[in-house]
Amino acid sequence: MITVTNVGLQYGDRKLFEDVNIKFTPGNCYGLIGANGAGKSTFLKILSGDIDAQQGDVHMKPGQRLAVLKQNHFEYEEQEVLTTVIMGHARLYQVMQEKDAIYMKEEFTDEDGIKAAELEGEFAEMNGWEAESEAAILLKGLGISEELHTKKMADLAGAEKVKVLLAQTLFGEPDVLLLDEPTNHLDIKAIEWLEEFLINFENTVIVVSHDRHFLNKVCTHIADLDFGKIQIYVGNYDFWYESSQLAQRMAQDQNKKKEEKIKELQAFIARFSANASKSKQATSRKKLLDKIELDDIRPSSRKYPYVHFTPEREIGNDVLRVEGLTKTIDGEKVLNNVSFVMEKEDKITLVGENEIAKTTLFKILAGEMEPDSGTFKWGITTSQAYFPKDNSKFFEGCDLNLVDWLRQYSPQDDSDTFLRGFLGRMLFSGEEVKKKANVLSGGEKVRCMLSKMMLSGANVLLLDEPTNHLDLESITAVNNGLINYKGAMIFTSHDHQFNETIANRVIELTKDGVIDKQMTYNEYLQAKKN
Repeated sequence: MITVTNVGLQYGDRKLFEDVNIKFTPGNCYGLIGANGAGKSTFLKILSGDIDAQQGDVHMKPGQRLAVLKQNHFEYEEQEVLTTVIMGHARLYQVMQEKDAIYMKEEFTDEDGIKAAELEGEFAEMNGWEAESEAAILLKGLGISEELHTKKMADLAGAEKVKVLLAQTLFGEPDVLLLDEPTNHLDIKAIEWLEEFLINFENTVIVVSHDRHFLNKVCTHIADLDFGKIQIYVGNYDFWYESSQLAQRMAQDQNKKKEEKIKELQAFIARFSANASKSKQATSRKKLLDKIELDDIRPSSRKYPYVHFTPEREIGNDVLRVEGLTKTIDGEKVLNNVSFVMEKEDKITLVGENEIAKTTLFKILAGEMEPDSGTFKWGITTSQAYFPKDNSKFFEGCDLNLVDWLRQYSPQDDSDTFLRGFLGRMLFSGEEVKKKANVLSGGEKVRCMLSKMMLSGANVLLLDEPTNHLDLESITAVNNGLINYKGAMIFTSHDHQFNETIANRVIELTKDGVIDKQMTYNEYLQAKKN
């Protein structure tokens, strides 16, 4: 358990937290959510002791251990992989070193014998004899093969180091786990393994993540950081989102009787409870949901951008034909004989281990890069809008304010009133529209690029990682906007829920060509397992 009492923190005139009072209890996983810049990572640093709060305190019972996912991937370069994992339990690692130092002595005194016996007892209590095998199991689960266990960290690739540091955090059954974006740089198998590990973890977990599917799978509670306060809600992210929307509708309908609202709430809870899986985490969550009262759900103050793509003309049957596209970059063949035909109903998610391959295909289809061989042809009724992974060329060195920046891409109405209204729906309100395009944050640039695409009226969308840099609210809005889109699209995203709720076709880019499946993303993942 970790108890937060009257915690407050202020930077200059800005209050990040004020009078935060929470108990994080064992057996629960808390998803810490909040808008970009709200202070989620800062709050985790206060919990871990890396930052001191200006008021209040954080308390854990004496003897309990807290583990934090390290962000410095180069901290253990000279250590062996297996040793790096064990170092996650600082006291156990210290005991191991002290024992080894005593046994290495040429002259072994009685005092050394007594000390060694004490250390051996403590070592056994901490399950030290199983340390190496436990560390190996964690590494294997995350996809680090056995031959790498004795390598130095410096010899590992970046994604492998991320997995080792995650294994280090999970090692030794810590009493409290603090995880800031633990799924970043993990492959699908590693994410699924981590989900299962956390579902069965019996102590306290507090996690920050932009992956809604991950939050839905592992969380029993949502800790919502808003206006300097943190409010705990029972349920996963989807339940929090839907319940906050329900509360907002109820609040707006003042004429509805309390009995009617209670019935609506009960039906809502029953629907979510029925969807719970058979996992231990979901069963626990279902019991908690059944206890929710009407006053427990509250409207969120969150603002969601309005994302809506409207094609100007209906798309014909002939959309896109790709034949034998091949491309080599820096000596590596990233596309090899890529062929497929796109239909007007298709919402295709591109998958595959090679990120460069996916981006290269998008660039070729958008006309920004020539293939080495092969052809592609767009249908005469199509118009395309492209969202590149790297959007820097649209903003770097651009001294225009946002109204004038967007005016460049508004083919129908370029009046200030229209453009300001459009930007307002994308959460650029008031004086924010006077910002210069070259000073925008990553998330603001993405919202501008989406605005540009919406104004185009295109009936085919090409989207290369459109959820990068976005907060959960914007990801949800983009997700819903694309679900409702009436045109065709090809996209790629690491967001599981994004893929599952939008795509009706999966194309996997491989070294030998493509694997083309007319199925949902979850069906594709299941087929890969079988």
